Amino acid sequence: MVNSFGMIVQTERAEDAALDTVIVGSPPDTRKPPDDVVRLLRDSFRRARRIAAVCVGAFILGEAGLLDGRRSTTHWMFGDELRRRFPKTRVEIDRIFVQDGPIWTSAGMTAGIDLALSLIERDLGCDKAREAARNMVIHHRRAGGQSQHSALLTLDAKSDRVQDALHYARRNLSKPLSVEKLAQAACLSPRQFSRVFRLETGMSPAKAVENLRLESARFMLEQGRLPVETIARINGFQERERMRRSFLRTYGQTPQSIRNASQPLVSI
Repeated sequence: MVNSFGMIVQTERAEDAALDTVIVGSPPDTRKPPDDVVRLLRDSFRRARRIAAVCVGAFILGEAGLLDGRRSTTHWMFGDELRRRFPKTRVEIDRIFVQDGPIWTSAGMTAGIDLALSLIERDLGCDKAREAARNMVIHHRRAGGQSQHSALLTLDAKSDRVQDALHYARRNLSKPLSVEKLAQAACLSPRQFSRVFRLETGMSPAKAVENLRLESARFMLEQGRLPVETIARINGFQERERMRRSFLRTYGQTPQSIRNASQPLVSI
């Protein structure tokens, strides 16, 4: 079969194929899938190495019982419905993609690309994943724990100079990030930079830097690999207690509570 892009697509019956990775797509709705699709996925779970779903494809996995006892995600617009229909899964709606054992789920749209690149990296290494990203003209591959609502997107800087300052800050979170340093990155005077920054983002440079540090620290906490003290230092909080106060003020939770909540449920 030739698709609308002129590419030849070859298919074969899944029942007869040796399956390694099954990726489930979905139309843009959450209706219950046909029974034969559910049966196929249950059988695939026993035969395939892993199963992934993009966007509301998570609902199809849920119908097959493959999300029970596992963490999952989907497009943020459908998170509440996923929780309601499949209460045995822990929906982490503010995530680009989630892996729990052999089950992978992603948010919508471009998050499926991030999931696919992570699968490539897992199998073939970082170099092949970067090569694939370059071929698709992707500037930056996002990690799974990154929020569906990024701090940089929320800031919504209009000018290149303010964006340059924000990207400089994100690359140097461990260092002191004074207004003078950010203004230098933006090629503006400190006074002019502060005025333009607040006009474009609606907040002070200091508050924006804190949000970037919080986002980065939360991701590291949820990965569970580094001590809290190390995460505080890497992200410019200098000490654990300062980061704790910032987390309580912003999230209403301590860093340790967020780390504990990110631990996997018991898998089926």
